[in-house]
Amino acid sequence: MTRVAAVDCGTNSIRLLIADTHAPDSGGTTPPLTDVVREMRVVRLGQGVDATGEFAQEALDRTFAATREYAGLIRHHGAEKIRFVATSATRDARNRQVFIDGIRELLGVEPEVITGDEEAALSFAGASSVLPSRGPDPVLVVDLGGGSTEFVLGNADGVIAAKSVDIGCVRMTERHLRNDPPTAEQIAAAEADIDAAISEAARTVPLNRSTVVVGVAGSVTTISAHALNLPEYSPTAIHGAELSLAAVRRACTELLEMTRAERAALPYMHPGRVDVIGAGGLVWRRVLERVAEATEGRITTAVSSEHDILDGIALSIS
Repeated sequence: MTRVAAVDCGTNSIRLLIADTHAPDSGGTTPPLTDVVREMRVVRLGQGVDATGEFAQEALDRTFAATREYAGLIRHHGAEKIRFVATSATRDARNRQVFIDGIRELLGVEPEVITGDEEAALSFAGASSVLPSRGPDPVLVVDLGGGSTEFVLGNADGVIAAKSVDIGCVRMTERHLRNDPPTAEQIAAAEADIDAAISEAARTVPLNRSTVVVGVAGSVTTISAHALNLPEYSPTAIHGAELSLAAVRRACTELLEMTRAERAALPYMHPGRVDVIGAGGLVWRRVLERVAEATEGRITTAVSSEHDILDGIALSIS
């Protein structure tokens, strides 16, 4: 058993997982990770990056403050190995070296700015680590982030095809959905970007081969909480929930059309997601519609998973 610390620094949030790793058993009954600490802070590192191409100083300050807090937790819990991974916003930012230097000073490890393909593979590893084995049947994992969305088709043997595209809840909000609630014209413009990105992904990832679609990350799990009408955010209730595509699309549309005040009043809504969940709903709704089209209606449900790239990072250093 090894205690590891994984940090996933995305466009909207920075998350920490300290976990004990276990060797896989022959029956597959023992989870590969046992959580010690799982934390999330919404720091909006990608604030303005889509427009300016650079990190804002206040976004860096928020991210460094969260990392400083995480460094204390890592020391306290005695993690033997640390891996810090940065994704979409950091790939896009011209001044990423300031970020890299700051993280190195705080954590004592070199932060890795990974490619979209690496992000996709880690997301699949994390999500599939807790899914029942489906053997050769291809599973489509969709990681809907703040700046990018990863499409990964894989099975028990690993990744078959993967593609990362630049659509995410923060990027689409900042680029298009500026009104409260957004106008029909803004939604149409965002959908045009989303459709183009899905088409780009589909040229690499054969969506028609999907037998199950699994959504991961905060937008998807929050949409699932809304579809389930939960009295509070409950990872236990959300993880593994299989909902009809009609129910998920309805939840996406409701969140997109709400005012900011209406979204903020929902009992399962994290304050850091209030501004961007409408765009997350728009992306997830269109992804599911395209998957249903590609599979000619064979896929009628979507599964949500609380395990994602963060778990994949932890597994990669075990």
